[in-house]
Amino acid sequence: MKQSQSFLAITLIGFGLYFLIQQYDIPILSQFGNWPSILVILGVAFLFSAYGNNQHDNILPGIILFGLGIHFHLLQHQVNWIDHWGMYTLIIGIAFILRAQKKRQGTIIGIIFIVISFLALSAFAMPTWLGWLDVVFNMIEQFWPILLIIIGFFMLFKK
Repeated sequence: MKQSQSFLAITLIGFGLYFLIQQYDIPILSQFGNWPSILVILGVAFLFSAYGNNQHDNILPGIILFGLGIHFHLLQHQVNWIDHWGMYTLIIGIAFILRAQKKRQGTIIGIIFIVISFLALSAFAMPTWLGWLDVVFNMIEQFWPILLIIIGFFMLFKK
């Protein structure tokens, strides 16, 4: 099967199952008939394309979509699941690390994202002598869109 056909085939199968679950309202599967399931379906299609067809560029979007879908499912169905921005950087970091296994690039970026995630997520149980990190993360939470814009312009105009 051609590479683009396999991606489309997995996507169609996933969406068919999604709409089947919604249409027949199967009690045990009804929790999967919501929008995070669409992210999981697309993530699985990208991952199948990445690993099954050796299109390793699809690992990054596959892991990100799959991870976000699982994260949003768990937010809806698990009371104790962590609802913090550090989860998003963790998912992105894991995606970079898994892509780096095949592409040999992006390991450092993945490690940086994962370290930022663990620092942010552990801020709740931080010792008092590391209280300055809490101040830094509060400032980052306030000004991160501006920081992203500055980094974007820097990367755009850097030679």
